[in-house]
Amino acid sequence: MTWLELPSDTGFGLANLPYGIFSPAPAGSAGSSAAGSSPAGSSSAASSPAGSSPAGSSPAGSSPAGSSSAAGHAAWGPAAPGAARTGVAIGDQVLDLAGLTGDPVHATGSLNAFMAQGPESWAATRAMITAWLTDPAHRERVEPHLIPRSAVTMHLPIEVADYVDFYSSQDHAENLGRMFRPGSPPLTPNWKHLPIGYHGRSGTVQLSGTPVVRPRGQSRRPDEAPVFGPSRRLDIEAEVGFVVGTPSPLGTPVPVRDFASHVFGVCLVNDWSARDLQAWEYVPLGPFLGKSFLTSISPWVVPLAALSAARVDPPARDEPLLLYLSDDDARWGLDISLEVRLNGTVISRPPFAGMYWTPAQQLAHMTVNGASLRTGDLYASGTVSGPTPDSRGSLIELSWNGQDPLKLPDGSTRTFLEDGDEVTITATAPAPDGTRLSFGEVTGHVLPSPH
Repeated sequence: MTWLELPSDTGFGLANLPYGIFSPAPAGSAGSSAAGSSPAGSSSAASSPAGSSPAGSSPAGSSPAGSSSAAGHAAWGPAAPGAARTGVAIGDQVLDLAGLTGDPVHATGSLNAFMAQGPESWAATRAMITAWLTDPAHRERVEPHLIPRSAVTMHLPIEVADYVDFYSSQDHAENLGRMFRPGSPPLTPNWKHLPIGYHGRSGTVQLSGTPVVRPRGQSRRPDEAPVFGPSRRLDIEAEVGFVVGTPSPLGTPVPVRDFASHVFGVCLVNDWSARDLQAWEYVPLGPFLGKSFLTSISPWVVPLAALSAARVDPPARDEPLLLYLSDDDARWGLDISLEVRLNGTVISRPPFAGMYWTPAQQLAHMTVNGASLRTGDLYASGTVSGPTPDSRGSLIELSWNGQDPLKLPDGSTRTFLEDGDEVTITATAPAPDGTRLSFGEVTGHVLPSPH
């Protein structure tokens, strides 16, 4: 129990405590949602006001970590007044860790310095925050450092080091295989032997709310010459992201069992995709301009420690695994329920629990060749899709490559995104106290190509 009065439907309760980066909302602004928009600045400073989350999206037992700042806050600690600093979401408020602790690690405007301290520091800080918010003896000291989320602006929570995107949903991979390789096995021969992935562009990982400017590039229709212009097949990919805290030395693989020693927390990802650009360019080296124009992430990072009740066994494997991918003693399937909205209408509810490859196996594969980890590395799960049509995590699947347009309540239809469309992805997971914790949201609004 906490001495705070928390909304009954909050997903940002004691069991969650997510981290983020915040600063004061502009004068006269009411702030923006915990997954909000209004980006400003570069990828390490893009910001989004953080107001309340949708009802039911921030259940008690979840405490996301982010960076935030608030106007008129009296006790700024080691950070300059108004500077971006680390905050922890609790109910509809943000706990200012820089002001409360006086620790400069929380005044850097990024979670990286804190994440680099490693699991012992993460656990000690989480225990300390829990004690502050549950023992009434701390109330007088803590209360001045609680700021309404409606009065803060959220920023990109991490300085992204490297970015990797995987392809780990069997349902998604089989759907695409059936579309593009009819009459052949839907999965490529390697798919069940290793987690397929590619390296993305870390500089275009941006905060939720960053406008999605329709990308331009080369594409080619069948039996026609290549053309250059705006993408006609702009798509989403509903994904879950994993944030690395503890680095590893070059030349030293990270085994599956050490996943929780390196990964700090989890966020939501929309890896926007230009399917027509991607289709023309991807042979033989894989995705490039069709993927690198924007990847959006949520402002709150849910600590891995908050997800103990969400751990489940992954699907049964029907191919033997090589030893470095064996996860018999480190099962890291996660029961996360995603929801995708297009212009306010729910179009899909993808289940993360069905992902064939777990984040622990992805991390092991990513480093098995000796590649090092850096604090701030981000890797995404790949599109999360389930076995039913209403659980597919991309428009190319939902419209079956444009053959079966989605029907929206206003009478319009969609095969791919149109200018003016807005996509919001939310997610929840079971918490140890029986409630559901929230991951906030990741949102993007499509703008026309400027040329």
